[in-house]
Amino acid sequence: MPVDYDAVILSGGEGRRFGGGDKPGALVGGVPLIVRVAGAVADAGRLVVVGPARDDLPGAVFVREEPRGGGPVPALRAGLEEVRSPAVALLAADLPFLTAGVIDGLRRHDRAVLVDRDGRDQWLTGVWPADALREALAAYRGASLRGLLEPLAAVRVPVPDDWFDCDTPQDLAHARKIVEES
Repeated sequence: MPVDYDAVILSGGEGRRFGGGDKPGALVGGVPLIVRVAGAVADAGRLVVVGPARDDLPGAVFVREEPRGGGPVPALRAGLEEVRSPAVALLAADLPFLTAGVIDGLRRHDRAVLVDRDGRDQWLTGVWPADALREALAAYRGASLRGLLEPLAAVRVPVPDDWFDCDTPQDLAHARKIVEES
């Protein structure tokens, strides 16, 4: 598959359910969550991180949303300004088991989003045409990422068996246990 995509990782959230702190920097198997996510898109033309600059992601482009803490829609808007490729992988920074294979599976489609085992679209794990996102953002006045992305009619790709995100300290503990046992 040719490298024709950039990746945008949203990492500037407050992590309220996580108890605050540096959720993207939380370690799983000795590796920060955000570094694990970046590893899944190592073949992206450009890695754009919306959030505080990090020393553990050399070569990444760091931007901040306005207003800071404004949520995923302003964060996507800020990140998309740095995208140069025709497609973009839009990702959360808290996906401990995201792999290049999952990204490749999403990239087989023009627009794709992962769907969890409960049938919920995981809007922060998808691949989109960059221009379609720009057009949608230009017309959108809401604050919901779902409200922005759902009308773009993505292919819904089921999550792999070992997929989940780390929203809570319990999720992080579970991810660490999986890595320790493997």
